[in-house]
Order: sequence, then C-alpha cells, then structure tokens
Amino acid sequence: MKLDILAFGAHPDDVELFAGGTLAKAAAAGYAAGVVDMTRGELGTRGTPRRRAAEATEAARLLGLRVRENLGFPDGSVFVSPPARLRVVRVIRKYRPEVVLVHYWEDRHPDHVYTSTLVTEAAHHAGLGKIRTGQERHRPNLILYYKLPSHVAPTVVVDISPFASRKRQAIEAHRSQLFSTSSGEPETYLSRPDFLERVDAVHAHYGALIGKSRAEGFFVRGAVEIHDVVEFARSSSPLRRL
Repeated sequence: MKLDILAFGAHPDDVELFAGGTLAKAAAAGYAAGVVDMTRGELGTRGTPRRRAAEATEAARLLGLRVRENLGFPDGSVFVSPPARLRVVRVIRKYRPEVVLVHYWEDRHPDHVYTSTLVTEAAHHAGLGKIRTGQERHRPNLILYYKLPSHVAPTVVVDISPFASRKRQAIEAHRSQLFSTSSGEPETYLSRPDFLERVDAVHAHYGALIGKSRAEGFFVRGAVEIHDVVEFARSSSPLRRL
C-alpha cells in the first residue's frame, strides 16, 4: 500500500502526542496516512507490550490511519547500524511516502534521538539504487521533525483546531500510560494528572503563532521551495500577530 504521509515514533504513543492532529487532518482530507512504531515500549514503567499494542491499534482507528506497524526494535536500545537502517529503508520503500514525520534529533530520551537519526539516514538511503532490497528505490520529498525542544521555533505550523478532540481521543486510547485513579502502577511523567493539559498548552501556543486555536509545530531542515507563491498565499491563512 502506498502512503502519502508516514510517521515514525520510538514508542507506541509518541506520534499521537505530537503529530496526531496532523495525521488525522491528512486522513480526513483523503490522504493515506500511517504510523510505524520502532519499539513495543516494553521498558515502560506502566502497561505491557500486549496492552500497548491494543492501545496503538485503537489510536490508529481514531486517527483514520491506513497502516500501523511495529518494527520490534528493543525498547531502550534503538541504535543506528547498517542492519537497522536497512530495515527502515525497506519500510520506506514499501510504503513510498511523500512526507515523513519523525522525532527532532535533540531529546533527553536516547530512543527518540536514535530514531530521528535512523529514519533520516534511511530516508536518504532509500533513494540509492545500489542498495538492493528487491524493491524500487524511493526517497521522500519532505521530512518534518516533531517534539521540538522549547528553545527551537517551528518552521512549519499545521492548524489542527478541527481535529484537536480527535487527537485527544487518540492520546487517551493509550490508557495504560495516563493518569487513572484505579491504577496501582508507579507514577510517571505521562501519568501525572496535569499531563494532558501540558500537552494541550504546547499546541495552544503553536496555534497562537498562526491565530488558530490549536496547531502542531514541526521543523524542516533547509529551505522549502514554493512553486506558486500566489496559490500558496491563497491556501494559507493570513498571519495574525498579537
């Protein structure tokens, strides 16, 4: 199946938290969207791999994804190596996305950092014909990096206002990771009572940058070419400054 947009996340809930609205919006517009999780999240303090897989499936349904795949890399040990890179090359060539979403390369969690580097390198190598996988070569046109550090300003902002509730539902599908009065598992950053409000505040901030209620922010390396400035202006909302 060819996908238009494919997001990679180190753990089963990463994409929903920071790019779920963009995927839901793309799916609603008729684009084929999918998610590839690198690990099963088996080192997570809360939940089990089996439960987290079920939660990821439910979140994918809520977002309207065509594909949800897990590569089964060991949680806590996602590293850049030729065999690991080749596995991601095969995935990119399998789905042939125009747009790839992945973690920003600066993060406190090593799995996020290595996933960013691994997918970035694989996106390039997938376009090299001399790397033989039995598939046609394919290089995505655009990589958008999500989960930006607080000191990094987004270079691309996507209005997700109409999809904020669907994004929230997809996040809440990962029940094992979130606050619950009935859970006896240890507390984590994600399971604090105010965690979802913190996530929402980030996207409210990005929304304010473009005069919208909620948005998701991404970073693009290098310059982005605009083929038709008039059509771009027509399809963009006027910039509103406070």
